[in-house]
Amino acid sequence: MSKAIGVVEYKTVSSGVLAADLMIKTSNIDIIQSTVVCPGKYVIIVTGELSSVTASVDAAKVQLGENMVDSFVLGNPSEEIFPAIYGGVNIEGAKALGIMETFSVPSMIIAADTAAKTSEVTLIELRLARGMAGKSYMFLTGDVAAVTAAIEHARDVVGGDGMLLDSAVIPNPDKDLWASIL
Repeated sequence: MSKAIGVVEYKTVSSGVLAADLMIKTSNIDIIQSTVVCPGKYVIIVTGELSSVTASVDAAKVQLGENMVDSFVLGNPSEEIFPAIYGGVNIEGAKALGIMETFSVPSMIIAADTAAKTSEVTLIELRLARGMAGKSYMFLTGDVAAVTAAIEHARDVVGGDGMLLDSAVIPNPDKDLWASIL
């Protein structure tokens, strides 16, 4: 048994709330987030054992798939994802800054997991759709080469599904920019 994270994103609030209830009743999972996001979509992020998360996401897909925007289950996620979702990462000595934007929550979590597992980077923040018209973004830091490799690999992974919006690497951000991000 291994830890997993699962996400379902719906076009409507009513389908999202129904899905959240169904997912909880289907298997033993913990809800990280179950909320309305701009522009009126609904996102559910769950964690638990891989088999439980898979069963809950599959149930939501089967019973409420017609209003689903995107979904995924990720086994063995990078532990950096969880504090970055809550914005509780303390960064000392930040170096290069990597930024990536996607059109969906699931694609951003996949991108963040890919980036964190690609090279020695630290996820700073994952902003998942709230106040972003449904888009999501991540900030990460590390050496320039590590940040560049992480962003490029994440782009390759999520770029094929049409959910990639944009990305950038800033080799040496100004201290005032860091102060506004951290």
